[in-house]
Amino acid sequence: MGMNTLARLPMAIAAVAITLIAIYTAGFGVFDEAFLRGGTIALGILVALFASLFGSDDEQVKRSFWGQATDVALIFAIVLSISNFFILYEDLQTGLFELSTFDLFSGWLGVVVILEMTRRLFGLPLFLVTAGALFYCIFGDYLPWIFEHAGFSAEQALSVIWFSFDGIFGRAIAVVTNFILIFIVFGAILDGVGAGQSVLKLVFRLTRRFKGGPAYAAVVSSAVFGTLSGSVAANVVGTGVFTIPMTKSRGFSARFAGAIEAAASSGGQIMPPVMGAVAFIMADVTGIPYLTICLAALVPALFFYSSLFCAVGLQAAKQDIKLAPVKDEDSITAYDYRFAGALGIALSAIVFLLVTGSSPALAGFVAVIISLASGFILNPEFRRDPLQFLIVLIKAGRSCATIIVAVAAIGVVIGAMNMTGLGLRFASLILAASENNVLLSLFFVMAGCLILGMGMPTVPAYLIIVLVMGSAIESMGFSTLTVHLFVVYYGVLSSITPPVALAAYAAAPISGSKPMETAIEAIRIALPGFVIPFFIIFNPSITLVEGFSALTFIWVSIRLTTAVWLITTSLLAFDAGVLPLWQRILRFATAIALIAPIPVVEILSFITALFCIGYQRIFRQRHAATKINL
Repeated sequence: MGMNTLARLPMAIAAVAITLIAIYTAGFGVFDEAFLRGGTIALGILVALFASLFGSDDEQVKRSFWGQATDVALIFAIVLSISNFFILYEDLQTGLFELSTFDLFSGWLGVVVILEMTRRLFGLPLFLVTAGALFYCIFGDYLPWIFEHAGFSAEQALSVIWFSFDGIFGRAIAVVTNFILIFIVFGAILDGVGAGQSVLKLVFRLTRRFKGGPAYAAVVSSAVFGTLSGSVAANVVGTGVFTIPMTKSRGFSARFAGAIEAAASSGGQIMPPVMGAVAFIMADVTGIPYLTICLAALVPALFFYSSLFCAVGLQAAKQDIKLAPVKDEDSITAYDYRFAGALGIALSAIVFLLVTGSSPALAGFVAVIISLASGFILNPEFRRDPLQFLIVLIKAGRSCATIIVAVAAIGVVIGAMNMTGLGLRFASLILAASENNVLLSLFFVMAGCLILGMGMPTVPAYLIIVLVMGSAIESMGFSTLTVHLFVVYYGVLSSITPPVALAAYAAAPISGSKPMETAIEAIRIALPGFVIPFFIIFNPSITLVEGFSALTFIWVSIRLTTAVWLITTSLLAFDAGVLPLWQRILRFATAIALIAPIPVVEILSFITALFCIGYQRIFRQRHAATKINL
C-alpha cells in the first residue's frame, strides 16, 4: 500500500461508512434520528474535505500549503461542531436550553463549513442562495418595503438553523438519510458491477434499426439511469461517454450529440419510479402518497421523452442519415442479457414493493441486495477481486456525500425561510407585479424557478424553488400536486438553461462542442418540456389523478401531442421537408395557444394546427409531382 493510498484512507473509510449506514438504515430502520442526521452530515462533509485534501484514485489534486491548512482546519471545525451538537442533543429535544459562548462559536463554525463546502462543490449559485438566506434572516429588518421583517439576532438564527430540528438537521436531511441515499447507492452499485455498460449495449442494438440509432439510445438510457441519479451532470457523464461519440459517428453534429444527451439526462429526473429521488422529498413535503406522485408524473414524463424522440427522428430525416451496418463489436453476449435481466428484476422489485405498500427505503434496500448479488454472480472480476466491491462502496459514498452537503445547505435556507416567511412575501410580490394575471404570474414563477435551480442537483433545486415559489402558485388556486410538478419541471430544466446550464457544460467536453452552443441546442430540442408544466397546471387531468376524466384526458393528450409536434418541427424547421419561415412562426404560436384552457381557443388552435400539418404535406406532394413532370 503506497503513501498516496494511505493518505486517501480517511476519505475511503468515511465514504464506506456513509454507504453502509444508508444500506443499514434502509433495511433495518433508523437507530437514532438525531445521531443519524448529524453523523451523516459530518461524514458527507469529511468525504468532500478528505477528497480535496488528498485527492482520489482518479484525481491528481495539487493543493498549496495554505489550501491544505484550510482543509485541515475545516475538518477539525466540522468535527468540533457536530460533536457539540451531539452533546447538546438531549437538551435540544426538550427545547429548554441556553446557548453558551462556546455553543455559539461551534454552531457558527459548522454553518461556515457547510457554506464553504457548498461553494466548492456547487459553485456560486447555491452558495449565494444559502448565504443570502442567512443574511436575510439576520439583517432583513434593515431592508425596505415588502422584504422587511421583525428581525432576528445571530443567536436566534443559530438556535433554529443549527441547534434545532427545523434547519440543517431537519426534515430535508431526514428524508435524504431515510429514503434517498439508498437509491443513490443502488445507482452507483449498478454502474460499479458493470450493469450499466451491458444495458447501454442492449439499447444501442435495439435502436440500430432506426436512422437516429445512437441518439435514440441516449434518450432511452438516460431515462433509465437518470431516474436513479440525483445529479443531472453525473448522469450526463455516466451515459454520455458512450452515447455521445456513437451519436457523432452516425453523422449528427457534435452540438446535437451533446445537447440530446444533456436534455435526456435532465428528463431522467422527472421519470418515475424514482425521479432522481425527488419523489420521496415531494411526498414528505406535500403529504401526498409516493405512488400518487409517480402516477401523476408518468404521462407528462412520457410526453417529454416523446418530444426528444421526435427531435431525433426529424433531425435524422433532415440530414438524411442512413442506417448503419451491424458490426461484430456490437454483438450482444449472454453476459449482457443476464445483466440487463438483473437490472429489470431490481427495478421490478422496486415497483412491486412500492405497489404492495412497502416503504421506499425497503424497496431500495432489496434493489441494492439484488444488484450486489448479480455483481458477484455475473461479473467474474467482481468475484475474483474483493477490492472491486470496496471500490464500489467508496464510489457510492462519494456520490452520497455530494447530495448530503447540498441538502445541509438547503437546511440553512429552510430554517431562514421558516423564520422570516420569505416565501409568502415572494408570493405577494409576484401577484402584485402580474396584477393578478394568472398566466403572467406563472411566467414570472417559471423564470424564478429557472434562476433558482441553476447549478444545483435536483433535490436541493426542488426544495429551494418550492420554498420560494411554491406559495406564489398555490395562492393562485392550483392544487398542491400540480404546483409541485410545475416546480420540479423547471428545476430540472434549469440544468440546460443558460448561462449556467450544468448538463450542457458536462456534455460539451465529451462531444467537443462549445458549452453555450450545446445549451442553446438542448433548449431547442427540449423546448416542449417548457410547455408541459403549463398543461399540467391548466389541465390537471393529464396527471391521471387530479380531476381525472377519460374524455378530458384524451382531449388534453391530443392537444399536448399536437403542441409537442408543432414546437419541435418549428424549431428544427423540418416536417416532411424544410419549413418556410411563416410556417415555423405560425406553428410555434399555435402550439402556445393550445395551452390555453379556453374552449374556443383550444378548438381554433387545433384547427390551425391541422392546417399547418396538412398544408405542408400537400405542398410537399405537389412540389414533388411538379419536379417529376418537369
